[in-house]
Amino acid sequence: MAHLLTPGPTALAQHMIRMRLAVMRNSLRGDQATNLYTGVSLGLILAFGTIAVAVLWPAYLPITLAVWLSGWIFGPIFIGGGNEALRPEYFSMLPARPGRIAPALLAGAFAGPAPAVNLLALLSLPVYGWRFGPAGVLIGLAAALTTLVTMVMISRVIVALIGLFVRSRATAAAVGIVTGTAIALCSNGWAPVAAMGATDTAAWSEILVRVLPSGWGVAAIEASWPLALAILAANAGVIVLLLAAWAGLLARRVVSAARGGVPPRRGTPRPFPGAGGARIAAARELRAWWRDLVRIQLLATAFSYAIVTPLLLLALDIWVMVPFTGLIAIVMAAASSANLYGADGTALWLTLMIPGAERADVRGRQRAWLLVVGPAAVILSLIGTLVSGQTWAWPWVLGLLPALLGGGAGIIVLLAVTSLVPGTDPHKRGGNPLSTGADESAETSLAWLVLLAVPATALPAAGAILLHPWAGIATGVLTGALCAWGFGRIAYRRLENHGIDLLNLMKHGPAPQPDKPTTADLPIPHRIGVTISYLIAWLPLFPQGVVPMVMKIIGIDDRGWFLALHLPPVWQWPTVIFMIALGLLMYGYAILLPMRLNSPSSAETR
Repeated sequence: MAHLLTPGPTALAQHMIRMRLAVMRNSLRGDQATNLYTGVSLGLILAFGTIAVAVLWPAYLPITLAVWLSGWIFGPIFIGGGNEALRPEYFSMLPARPGRIAPALLAGAFAGPAPAVNLLALLSLPVYGWRFGPAGVLIGLAAALTTLVTMVMISRVIVALIGLFVRSRATAAAVGIVTGTAIALCSNGWAPVAAMGATDTAAWSEILVRVLPSGWGVAAIEASWPLALAILAANAGVIVLLLAAWAGLLARRVVSAARGGVPPRRGTPRPFPGAGGARIAAARELRAWWRDLVRIQLLATAFSYAIVTPLLLLALDIWVMVPFTGLIAIVMAAASSANLYGADGTALWLTLMIPGAERADVRGRQRAWLLVVGPAAVILSLIGTLVSGQTWAWPWVLGLLPALLGGGAGIIVLLAVTSLVPGTDPHKRGGNPLSTGADESAETSLAWLVLLAVPATALPAAGAILLHPWAGIATGVLTGALCAWGFGRIAYRRLENHGIDLLNLMKHGPAPQPDKPTTADLPIPHRIGVTISYLIAWLPLFPQGVVPMVMKIIGIDDRGWFLALHLPPVWQWPTVIFMIALGLLMYGYAILLPMRLNSPSSAETR
C-alpha cells in the first residue's frame, strides 16, 4: 500500500480501478462467474429493451429509466448494504482526506459490468433525442453520462448511510420494512396503480420527468437550449453535492466502524421455562434474535412483505390473500432463517466442545424460532381471517398454520447443517453490520429452496382439507409435529457426525474439488440457462399455475393477474396445466442438466 501514499487524484483513481478489476477478475470462479454472466446477459436484454422503448414507445421512457434508478436505490438494501469490493475501511490509514479518496472510490465503482450495462441502457436518451435533431442527440449523450453518475452516486450514498446509521434494532428493522415493502411492490405494485386508474402514461411520465433524476435527461432533451443547459448544470451540481455527502459519510463510517453492529445487552429476553440444555440453547438463540441486526432486518423483511402484499391487493377489493398473511410470513421467515449456523460464524465450536450438546442446540434453535415467528403469525392469521370476512378460509388457515410452523422449524435446521453457507463472525462484520460476508448467490439459492420445501410440508394438510374442510386441522398438527421432530432429529444426528466438517467449512470455506463436476463446468450458455431457470421458473409454476388451480377448485372469482382466469372457460384448465408443466420443466432442466456431469459417459468425454 505504500505506493498509494504519494499519487495525485488521477493516479489514485487509476489504482482504485485496477484494484477493482483485479478483485473482479480473481473472483470469477464457479457460481460467482455464472452469476456474473447471467446478470450481464439479463442486463443486456433489459438495456436493449430500454432502447427499443425509446424507439417504439417513447412516452414510456421516463418510467423505464425510473426502473433502472430503483435498481440502484433498492439493490444495496436487497443485498445487505451493497456488495462493496473496495470498502472504505481498507483505506482508512491513507494520509488523505475523504474528499480525495471519495472520487477515487467512485472511479473504482464504475469499473464493473453494472455501470457499463446501465450506460448502454441510457443510450436510449440520445436515441430519443434524435427526434429533436442533432442538438437533441448531443444533449442526450451528455444527459446519459450525468444520469449514470447520478444513479451510481445515489447508490453509493445509500450504501454509506446503511453502513453508518444501521447500528440499532430500530434502524435494522426499518431497513427490513423498506426491503419487504419494496419486494411486495415489485410483485403486486400494479394493483394500486390500476385502482387509481393510472392509465394516462403521459401524466405519469410528466411526474417522473419532473421529480426523479432518471427523468431529467428526457426533460433536458425536450427543453430549449438555455433550459436544457440549466438542467444539465443542475444535475452536475447534484452530483457534486452527492459526492461531498458521500465523502462526509465515508469519514464518519470509518471512524465509527470500531463500534461494531451489536447493540448493548440492555433489555435482552429472559429464558423461557424448559428442561435441560435445550432451554439454555433456546435462551441463547432468543438473545441472538434480539441482538443480531442481520436477523432483525431479515425478520422485518419477512413480516413486512407478508403484510404489504395483501394490502396492495385491497386497492382492487381483492380480499382473498388477507387470511393467509400469517402463512406468508411463516414461509418468508423460514426462507430468511435457513442459514442459522452460517450466520453465527465459527461460534459452532462452543457447541462441539460440550459432549452431547448437538441435540440440545438444534432443539433450542427450533424452539426459539417458533417463539419468534409463531405468535406473530398466529395473530396475523386470525385477525386477517376475521377482518376479511372470508369464512371459507378458516379450514385452510387453521390446517395449514401448524403444518407450516412445524415444517419451517424442521426445514431450517436441516438445511442449516446440510447446506451451510460460510459467513463472517458477527463481531468481524466491519463498517457494514448488515453484511454477513456470506456468498449472496448461495444464500439466495438456499432461500429459494426453503420457499419450495416449507409449502411442500403442508401438502398433506391441503389434501385433507380438499377431502373434508375440517379434516386438515388434525392433519396439519400431525404433519407439523412430525416435520419439526423428524427433520430436527436428522439435523442433530448430522451435527453429531459432521460437526467438525461444518466448523472447518465455516473457517476455511469449501475445499477445492477439481475432479468433482459442478454447474461451473457447464458451457456458458447452459450456465446462464440454468440460473435463469432457477430465477423465473417459480412464476409459471406457482403464481400462474398452482394458485389459479387452487382458486378454480375452491371457486374463487377474483381473477387478479392470473392469466388463465382471464381466458374463456374452455382454455382455463389447459393454460393452468401448461403453466405448471412449464415451471416443472424449467426446474427439471436446471436440476437434471448439472447432474449429467456426474454420469459415467459424461466423465469419459471429459
